[in-house]
Amino acid sequence: MSRLGWTGQLPILGLLAVFMSALVLVACGTSAPAQPATEPMDMEAIRSVVKEAVADANKDAAAKAMTDSAPPASGMTAEEVAPIVQTAVSDAMADTPSREDIAMMVEQAVSDAMADGLKPDEIGPLVERALAESRQSGMTPQEVESIVAQSIQRALAPGKLVVYSGRSKSLVNPIIQQFAEATGIDVNVKYANTSQLAATLMEEGDNSPADVFFAQDPGGLGSVEDLMVPLPDSVLQLAPEWARSSQGRWVGISGRARAVVYNTERLAEADLPDDMWGFTDPSWKGRIGWAPTNASFQTMVTAMRALWGEDRTRAWLEGIQANKPRVYPKNTPQVAAAAAGEIDVGFVNHYYLFRFLAEEGEDFPARNYHPRGGGPGSIIMVAGAGILKTAENSDNAERFLSFLLSTVGQQYFASQTFEYPLIEGIKTPRVLVPYTEINAPEIPLTDLTDLAGTQDLLRETGVLP
Repeated sequence: MSRLGWTGQLPILGLLAVFMSALVLVACGTSAPAQPATEPMDMEAIRSVVKEAVADANKDAAAKAMTDSAPPASGMTAEEVAPIVQTAVSDAMADTPSREDIAMMVEQAVSDAMADGLKPDEIGPLVERALAESRQSGMTPQEVESIVAQSIQRALAPGKLVVYSGRSKSLVNPIIQQFAEATGIDVNVKYANTSQLAATLMEEGDNSPADVFFAQDPGGLGSVEDLMVPLPDSVLQLAPEWARSSQGRWVGISGRARAVVYNTERLAEADLPDDMWGFTDPSWKGRIGWAPTNASFQTMVTAMRALWGEDRTRAWLEGIQANKPRVYPKNTPQVAAAAAGEIDVGFVNHYYLFRFLAEEGEDFPARNYHPRGGGPGSIIMVAGAGILKTAENSDNAERFLSFLLSTVGQQYFASQTFEYPLIEGIKTPRVLVPYTEINAPEIPLTDLTDLAGTQDLLRETGVLP
């Protein structure tokens, strides 16, 4: 270890925390301020800036409290870690992987570390990739020093994050907790309906404690967009252009398709109408379920207004009302009701069915139908998030959004909640119909943000009280 020049400067636990935190910063898209271009750093430059940053950090009381006897996060002793780190540094200086290779290895190493905890054979690659990223990017000593110093600071005091989530706890709590465990950030989440939280944010105004609004749909985000700050390009550009705010104030996190869930014991797909207008036919009386208070349903109605106009949307709502639909609080009970024969069809988001199939098996008597004729019943929406102007933890908020759009976050949404990932290279379940095969209308997400106008129409037609 003496070869590295770090002995006596910071215990090995702190050193590993530095590199782990630096790596997470790189994976989540955080970068140091731009500096004048110089030659890529050699080993001596890296060693010099690390020593200087560590020396500065040791002035902090919290850093001083750390002792050489503290075991590394992996459970290994300092003596066991020392040769691994030394070898990793040597290998890093010898190898010259491409940025793409580095990114792939970083993502895999971080994913493994977060899922399983650090293992002895993972420590070396983590340190090696951090150093390789520094060399390959041509960072100056000042840039590396800044990143190391920030990493030490975050390792000692990662801070807090307050999230208002319009997404249900059962769907997103696991990935939020994974972020908290990976970063050490104390994450507090308030769960409620998206429209309720939007109303709460407007009521709280400048006094809101929220850092992030994680909404179920563009309508909820659009209703409070003026309360959000423009996001940095490092976050916005993680998602495709169609899946983010035109003003750059929120970004899509995952994709969801509207669908009609139907009972397979009573209906075949061929029995279903080409588009949503067909359900106004009197033959569907007493056979329909819907959830008018649900944010995604209201987004579909907003799409109707944009595609059909106010008059035809009003006529559709009145036609469905005339068919005496059963009212449900949200999507999940509609899927259960369709399978039980309580209703023949329900208007839902696509992924709720797959949770039932995963638990009940292929014999579960319900399936999704994406209207063959397209229209508002086939729209592709996004769940998204933005950072509030009142955020006291804006850096952590940016890290959170970047994490949700990382390979780890996107694979979670694809594999665990059966939603559509917004970045490339994510494996999707076999049951998930590719969204390119859905006859979805071309409608900008900005056209789906007039939540207030939709709620007014729902009240005027008696759909909402």
